[in-house]
Amino acid sequence: QVQVVESGGGLVQPGGSLRLSCAASGNIFRIFDMGWYRQAPGKQRESVATISNGGSTNYADSVKGRFTISRDNAKNMVYLQMNSLSPDDTAVYYCNANILGGLGHASYWGQGTQVTVSS
Repeated sequence: QVQVVESGGGLVQPGGSLRLSCAASGNIFRIFDMGWYRQAPGKQRESVATISNGGSTNYADSVKGRFTISRDNAKNMVYLQMNSLSPDDTAVYYCNANILGGLGHASYWGQGTQVTVSS
């Protein structure tokens, strides 16, 4: 069984920083693309940042220059460093990983972690 679990959310003031972590565990043979997505109240889930297993990254225009995605392939982890946060970044952040595991190739989602930017 494969699991993806996020951590690191919380309440932060505008202009502050947070670092999200995501760990994949279980019967994993290989992890392909990993990414962070977010969903604000009343809005659709959107892609924030993705990273390939070779380290190529893509960012949403709204977070370019403020957020940085990285991964540690040895630990099956992906991170999202978020700087200069604004209230518009308030959302539930989800980790996604495309994993080849014991049951085959599938896309796995974490349960989400709340990020609230407010004074």
